Amino acid sequence: MHYDVDCAAFLTGCNPFSRKLTEIENQERQKSLAEELTRRSLIFLEGIGQHPSNNWPGEESFLVLGLEHQAAKTLGQRFEQNAIVCCGADGVPQLALLR
Repeated sequence: MHYDVDCAAFLTGCNPFSRKLTEIENQERQKSLAEELTRRSLIFLEGIGQHPSNNWPGEESFLVLGLEHQAAKTLGQRFEQNAIVCCGADGVPQLALLR
């Protein structure tokens, strides 16, 4: 499948500011994030965000196609995240710290 976009962001609504929530609370936050992305008519794919070498559990996340860097940062801040991952036309992911 091919999407005609030149940027993307990987973000989650789970575990705000690294505070572990229950599975139900995280599901509600992800649902709210999905509704916001849908309202903005953005294409997004489900994924799991997990660092391979630490003990933090994987978090349900979305790869949001066509979401520009600043808009992604604003959305990440709204969902109380410490950081998000963005990439531009070069496809190179960059960690964007939000706090």
